[in-house]
Amino acid sequence: MKTKKNKKLRIIYAGTPEFAVPALEALIASEHEVVAVYTQPDRKKGRGRTIKFGVVKQIAVDANIPVKQVASFKNEAVLETLRAYEADLMIVAAYGLLLPQSVLDTPKYGCLNIHGSLLPRWRGAAPIHRAIQAGDKETGVTIMQMALGLDTGDILAKISCPITNEDTGQTIHDQLANDGAIALLKTVDLLVEDKLEPEIQDDSQSCYAHKLDKKQAEINWSKSAVEIDRIIRAYNPWPVAYTTKNSQPVRFFMSSAIESTASGEIGEVIAESKQGIEIITGEGSVLVTRLQVPNAKALDVTDFINGRSLLGVIFPT
Repeated sequence: MKTKKNKKLRIIYAGTPEFAVPALEALIASEHEVVAVYTQPDRKKGRGRTIKFGVVKQIAVDANIPVKQVASFKNEAVLETLRAYEADLMIVAAYGLLLPQSVLDTPKYGCLNIHGSLLPRWRGAAPIHRAIQAGDKETGVTIMQMALGLDTGDILAKISCPITNEDTGQTIHDQLANDGAIALLKTVDLLVEDKLEPEIQDDSQSCYAHKLDKKQAEINWSKSAVEIDRIIRAYNPWPVAYTTKNSQPVRFFMSSAIESTASGEIGEVIAESKQGIEIITGEGSVLVTRLQVPNAKALDVTDFINGRSLLGVIFPT
């Protein structure tokens, strides 16, 4: 990766959701030139099924950067367009499309990925959620040189982030999105100065972060309170952990695990207060502090118990 010091790089950026926003904004504000933005095709959203720009596309349009929304890179015409940008570097952040070797080889210095875990710990689609669910004490963001394997490329930079018992998928997501922008700019600076020190990943230390699925979000109350609490926080804001009452979903957004010797059935709501709604689990109790019942908006427990009660309800295991 030999470059001239202080060189202004021509960069292609590929990303789609909110996680990709801070890094794109940082690149636009930097001395480097973002020559094109690749993002997933527009999709219909909301009850009206109207087509709305994705967040990354909107930023690119506002900055007068060309936007490309391709279905795949198997088409030669698509590859020719990519090559025509004569990019020095391509940055990928939660793009949602696999890049073949032909794409990885197109930019002068290859492709870098902003990945939401301390590689090689969690590889795959949902590293943030799986780290919380597994009870990891810390996670982080990694800048990686992309290779054909699943998140197996050399590590170029890392920033770590603690996971507390109050963190959710959303809070860690937001922190890592911002940290990713910081780590990316640092990496690009080191690239320009020819000071990168790639680190080969230890495959034996990796775990696969399976993609999230709504079916996985149904709570099994026979599990321990600690496990259930982690699921509730990990799946906030999506797909949202839930149980059922009269065959209708009751969704949980925030909770804590507590030790309890209270008697009752597994899945039973045994207490309600401003501190939370206590539900018996296979081991200990979960104290739910934010929830949503059918045909209502999500509420903090203080507001919820003002007009509703779940006391005595036994959720299915």
